[in-house]
Amino acid sequence: MTDARPASVPPPPGRLRRAWQSDFLWSFRRAPVAMVSFLVVTVLVLAAVFAPLVAPHDPFNPATLNLMNGFTPPGQPNAFTGESFWLGTDDQGRDVFSTILYGMRISLFVGFSAVLLAMVLGVLLGLLAGYLGGWTETVIMRVADVQLTFPAILVAMLIFGIAKGITPPEYRDQMAIWVLILAIGLSDWVQFARVVRGATLVEKNKEYVQAARLVGRSPFAIMTRHILPNVLNPVLVIATISLALAIIAEATLSFLGVGAPPTKPSLGTLIRIGQEFMFSGEWWILFFPALTLLALALSINLLGDWLRDALNPRLR
Repeated sequence: MTDARPASVPPPPGRLRRAWQSDFLWSFRRAPVAMVSFLVVTVLVLAAVFAPLVAPHDPFNPATLNLMNGFTPPGQPNAFTGESFWLGTDDQGRDVFSTILYGMRISLFVGFSAVLLAMVLGVLLGLLAGYLGGWTETVIMRVADVQLTFPAILVAMLIFGIAKGITPPEYRDQMAIWVLILAIGLSDWVQFARVVRGATLVEKNKEYVQAARLVGRSPFAIMTRHILPNVLNPVLVIATISLALAIIAEATLSFLGVGAPPTKPSLGTLIRIGQEFMFSGEWWILFFPALTLLALALSINLLGDWLRDALNPRLR
């Protein structure tokens, strides 16, 4: 006599399990370089965000500074006060570890904000150029071509100088960070615009766009509701790589003295201060901020390289 009872069907996997078994996370779990890079970026970003809780000192509070602690080597007690610091102190007695955490907050804030500005501007102009065509495309792409003939750092310095020049002198220090974001963002929109324009030229001739036109959708709705979601993959890859470039650009401008003000030093400002004492024996003032900048930029770049390969359907 045969058993007519139906075989038990396993329950469908939940959302977390489906996400864990997705191709994206499967590729991530098998990329040790991407995992290490993600870990480094996560630790550095969290340390910067929670700097007031993590940092043992507030390096920018004059009431807590002691000039007698100046030039204390890493891990060694100061000859006058007996205090010791993990990464030593600078010429003003500030804890280098604390200054790195607070400086990294400025660098990350400028980097994220500049990339967001460049991405919004570049995606918008790329969509308009690719979908509308005609004189709109000609004007936008010729401006992009002209900007590409100059190094991005020179464009950023030019924009920074013009914006700072028209800012009232009493507001320059308060507006320096925002001017820096504007300068880096306006110097980095071209890559987003060129990639989005190329993808839009391909997408606008597909059947779903033709169908949207037939039902009477407006060009703005077609660009934002139909074309934009299909061109976001390369935009995310470019944004990840541009973040590392924006952080390096901010550090370069601050190192040259045209970036973050001394009252709100970033990693670039700390490196500029440290290089003044490099040949006098206080190597740690330069070494640790430079090492942090290198680890942050390299990890973001490696993560962006993996993301580019993971989102490329031809490599699956």
